[in-house]
Amino acid sequence: MELYNTPLNVQEITARWYKESATLNCGAFITFIGTIREENGIEALSFDIYEPILKSWFEKWQKRAEQKGAIVKMAHSIGDVPIGASSYISAVVSPKRRAALELIDEFVEDFKANAPIWKYDVIDGKRIYAKDRSTPMSGAGILGKGIK
Repeated sequence: MELYNTPLNVQEITARWYKESATLNCGAFITFIGTIREENGIEALSFDIYEPILKSWFEKWQKRAEQKGAIVKMAHSIGDVPIGASSYISAVVSPKRRAALELIDEFVEDFKANAPIWKYDVIDGKRIYAKDRSTPMSGAGILGKGIK
């Protein structure tokens, strides 16, 4: 798991991961790159991350992938990321393509639903909490409202 205080350098990160995977005798290297797109007048998205819980979440995924002989990788931005830049990259490296294809889909969907990352729309230079696109957490104050 890699966290950056900048938009992600997709070429550097994916090239490095690919080079690492080439030494593992794996037949599949599949990436997902999340890019900030314009919607609702935003100029950027901004991210807050609760690192201890994200680390625990990611470690569970590493164990799950390991059971299939695969490896998962992830990079995410903290702070502001402008339209057209990447805030999220994930990858699965596996001996077999089917396992990699299934794992990347499951990993990205679970990340969207359960990773402790809160999004803010940046409009006119101001951060506005995007509650409908953030992960609520029980006991997390305003971020946990509505959780039982």
